Amino acid sequence: MTRKFNAWFLIPLFAFVGLVAFMAIGLNRDPHLVPSPLIDRPAPNFLLPQLQGPGKTISPGAFRGQVWLLNVWASWCVSCREEHPILLKFSRAHSVPMVGLDYKDQPADALKWLGDYGDPYTMTAVDADGRVGIDYGVYGVPETYVVDKNGIIRYKQIGPITPEALQQNIMPLIAELQK
Repeated sequence: MTRKFNAWFLIPLFAFVGLVAFMAIGLNRDPHLVPSPLIDRPAPNFLLPQLQGPGKTISPGAFRGQVWLLNVWASWCVSCREEHPILLKFSRAHSVPMVGLDYKDQPADALKWLGDYGDPYTMTAVDADGRVGIDYGVYGVPETYVVDKNGIIRYKQIGPITPEALQQNIMPLIAELQK
């Protein structure tokens, strides 16, 4: 008696092997290199209250004509403490405006945090409900965006800024955009 080979039992095996391969590829990627759909597009507009100036607001239009950084942070963010000394040093050494976006935070907590650790920001906007963060595609804090003179996002750093990211990516880009 001859038996026919039935290939249907191999389908789950191939599906499992494909899933394992897909996951292995994903686990070998750097999570800081998640591409942003906003790169080379206009920075989303907003009008938010200033943290330090009651009654004053901040809008990206105020920085038109200059290269600037938008750093999304919060007082509850552990990784923000890691990058904060780097931001302080950078803000003292460079004349690029750095706007802080205090994300889903209590203003009193943010003011205390900046008072305790130092304030590297030219201005800080309060994004209490996180809507502006959503417009910018924030995955989590901290995140930093480099915006050119025309209001176009040219770079997005996911996670804390490191000295290497600053030296290898951000500072050369800023120098190029300022020409």
